[in-house]
Amino acid sequence: MLMADPIGEEEVVTEQSLRPRRLVDFVGQAKLKERLAISIEAASQLEKPLDHVLLSGPPGLGKTTLATILANELGTRLRVTSGPALERPGDLASMLTNLEHGDVFFVDEIHRLPRVIEEVLYPAMEDFELDIILGKGPSAQSIRLDLPRFTLVGATTRKGKVTAPLRDRFGIVDKLDYYDASDLEVIVRRSAGILDIEITDGGAEMIARRSRGTPRIANRLLARVRDYAIARAGGVVDDQTTVRALEIFEVDELGLDKVDLAIISAVVHKFGGGPVGLSTLAIAVGEEPETVEDAYEPFLLQIGMLQRTPRGRVATSSAYTHLGLEPPVSAQRVLPGT
Repeated sequence: MLMADPIGEEEVVTEQSLRPRRLVDFVGQAKLKERLAISIEAASQLEKPLDHVLLSGPPGLGKTTLATILANELGTRLRVTSGPALERPGDLASMLTNLEHGDVFFVDEIHRLPRVIEEVLYPAMEDFELDIILGKGPSAQSIRLDLPRFTLVGATTRKGKVTAPLRDRFGIVDKLDYYDASDLEVIVRRSAGILDIEITDGGAEMIARRSRGTPRIANRLLARVRDYAIARAGGVVDDQTTVRALEIFEVDELGLDKVDLAIISAVVHKFGGGPVGLSTLAIAVGEEPETVEDAYEPFLLQIGMLQRTPRGRVATSSAYTHLGLEPPVSAQRVLPGT
């Protein structure tokens, strides 16, 4: 299984080395890139920090990479944290008071910010001021500190869980979409060059088509196919080597892995095609509900294997067909993107 497993330190280092550092090197998301380029150029000419940016979309599409690129393009520092890491107002205050003018403050999983942290963040985003409470009870005092003007970049896989008051304070709100195969093929070729991997046109195309529209997965598949090629196939990543390698790593022709297949199989076989609730489905496949909802379900919905209904998840005719079964009349086909 390659998709949602925790990744080791070596793989993290490899992923970081493959990330583009400038907007011109960022492949895909053309319209988003153009909008960001315009905003960056305007901020530069106006000699003011970029407006706060909220980026949403499934995992692995480049939200963290874009935060790094924004800092590089603006010529400023990047400060990184995550929603769960900010537990107390003092945690946020410590980071904000160490920012410098123009810095990019990146908060991953911003939808998981505690409400008390959000309330401290509001004046920091709007007025670049920080209210600190000293003491407790009747003797408590409030001190207001001026902050340098900074750019907050928030990333979320669940835009709907970002509270409206927080979302409204972002000047730039945008979404990253799944990549098409042609863009992923460019990414695979670029990564192969950086990692000094010999790859053929067929090998790059095959990996791209099985990468679930996600650059992070494309790079992971490339690394695993490289391992197989070195160990068993003379070191060259071609189409035949890629097919054999991905069979061993249990990634099928659509890019579905063991968990994906377990999900659609559970809906079909254990729950009669659905509807089935998320929590029940997660228990059936041995995963956390958040993992199913964030890491697996979006792509299964995108390619029309699952459908969300008010009563739960339902398998479509595409899911039955992919499992080699005859779809029942009740299974309604969902087209990708609906």
